Amino acid sequence: MKLHVRPADLADARDADSIVMLLNSYALEPVGLNGPLSRDVQEQLIPALRALPNALVLLAFADDAAIGIAVCFVGFSTFRARPLLNIHDLAVLPQHRGKGAGRALLQAAEDHARQEGYCRLTLEVLESNSGARALYRRFGFGNSTLSRFLVKPLDA
Repeated sequence: MKLHVRPADLADARDADSIVMLLNSYALEPVGLNGPLSRDVQEQLIPALRALPNALVLLAFADDAAIGIAVCFVGFSTFRARPLLNIHDLAVLPQHRGKGAGRALLQAAEDHARQEGYCRLTLEVLESNSGARALYRRFGFGNSTLSRFLVKPLDA
């Protein structure tokens, strides 16, 4: 298996289909939505990502098959007065986990951030997602100074 990571081309139909497939697979898991993405979200996802100038979508491939994804967004650290890269979603198809795709996606995100002069990588992970937590710690992520990340949904 030849593993490689590259930025997704959001104008390419094959990449777009891969993005939706990978995110839907992730959504089906208990650490995702525990159910599929709605048809509406599946239809709106690529146009919405294309409209965001701060989005970076990375795809991991085993040979020519998409097996993993990292959806990232550029943010800004007011304490460092520099941009940062937030890894919003990182997912690998279950049958390909433990073979280096997650690490390769993290490395590609880090390489991009360093090349652009960003000050750090950030991500969120559920306490119960021990596999992902272990990967992130091995990759060098540590606890934030924030004791808890809170969310207020705006779409009742």
